[in-house]
Amino acid sequence: MANERPATLGQLKASGYEVRPVREEMRRNLIEKIRSGDEVFPGIVGYEETVVPQLENAILSGQDIILLGERGQAKSRIIRSLTSLLDEWTPILDGCEIPENPFHPLSAEAKLLVAERGDDAPIRWLHRTERYGEKLATPDITIADLIGEIDPIKVAEGRYLSDELTIHYGLIPRTNRGIFALNELPDLQERIQVGLLNVMEERDVQIRGHKVRLDLDVLVVATANPEDYTNRGRIITPLKDRYGSQIRTHYPKTIEHEISIMESESSHIEADGYDVVVPDYMKEIVAEISRLARRSPDVSQRSGVSVRASVANYEALLANALRRAIRLGDKVVVPRVSDLPFVIPSLQGKVEFETVEEGKDEQILDRLIQGAVVSTFNRALGDADTEQVVESFKTGLSVETGEAMAASEYTALLRSIDGLAEIVGRVTNDERPEVQASAVEFVLEGLHLNKRLNKDRVGGQALYRG
Repeated sequence: MANERPATLGQLKASGYEVRPVREEMRRNLIEKIRSGDEVFPGIVGYEETVVPQLENAILSGQDIILLGERGQAKSRIIRSLTSLLDEWTPILDGCEIPENPFHPLSAEAKLLVAERGDDAPIRWLHRTERYGEKLATPDITIADLIGEIDPIKVAEGRYLSDELTIHYGLIPRTNRGIFALNELPDLQERIQVGLLNVMEERDVQIRGHKVRLDLDVLVVATANPEDYTNRGRIITPLKDRYGSQIRTHYPKTIEHEISIMESESSHIEADGYDVVVPDYMKEIVAEISRLARRSPDVSQRSGVSVRASVANYEALLANALRRAIRLGDKVVVPRVSDLPFVIPSLQGKVEFETVEEGKDEQILDRLIQGAVVSTFNRALGDADTEQVVESFKTGLSVETGEAMAASEYTALLRSIDGLAEIVGRVTNDERPEVQASAVEFVLEGLHLNKRLNKDRVGGQALYRG
């Protein structure tokens, strides 16, 4: 297939191939995707009625885009997925420092190549995955990084400083005919923002006295934290005005979306001989922890609580369940409520706290976990008749649970506590002991958090009593 493509400028002209500007190319491909009903941004969950329509409008109108949102809201993923709207292959002049439209060369190097070789100028076909550039904005970024600089090696080779061929181009010119993303835009120094503005608005780049007019064909997109972006002095007004579409991202609005992202992004445990089963209520609890953290006054909402927190917690939960299965010789891996304390190490690295008191962090996280369990329990079993179970404990019964206990011990509990089997049956119809053990813990902890049972903690074990 690649051999059938034109290899020289003359062959490209003879083929009738038309090189469209990047914005027009994306607009045309987006129209085709919408018309055919294809998913425009596959893998982006929960934005179907909010962010995606705004993105589509921005692309249809050919505007530069800035995505505002806290960390972990899929901003980078959205930007990287924009390349799917580019043509799969596009021709560029071969042997030039920056990707050049063969019909309209920009740099002195490309113009010289076409002048010398004419229709024999070589053509290279660039895949859309190569037409994307990205840079994290940091205070130490220079104009040379983004725009370009005089190359001392080229000067040493004998070229004059006044010669445009001495310029070594930066990241943005090297992403010509593509998409360039700048993450955390407000962290860019003001003088660098001015250089970016010139590229976006004036197409007029000055490099060490060279006034080079580069009419770059590049879509410039950026991301920023809303608080940094709206603070005065963090971004120059003309640059802010240049972005045609300012799109606000958000965390998943429903727990179903959170779970969907959590499952698709987590590292799946693959251990030979083990069957991993995750009850729906355990997935809900993990997702609910993050959702509660995003509303907690003890957690900094300025930096947000990333969906990556849910993913990391889910992975930690499954890891502890697998560790138990290996230790006890079980073949079915099922997470339990007693595994939840083991998500704290992963969660501590994903949230920032408003308080700095020693030892307060774990208390806050423990409250979030308890809140997630009781919310999930009340959704699943809020209307269940638990009186018979509670009455069994009032007779002096006490029950011990723990993440190290074998599933067979929970099977005995089901037979000894009146009414417990019926409630567990509402949670799961899977009769494997490991699944039943998880459901028993969920029911007992839910009753405790609803103040129907007392609970004493002893190490990694819990004692429930009336």
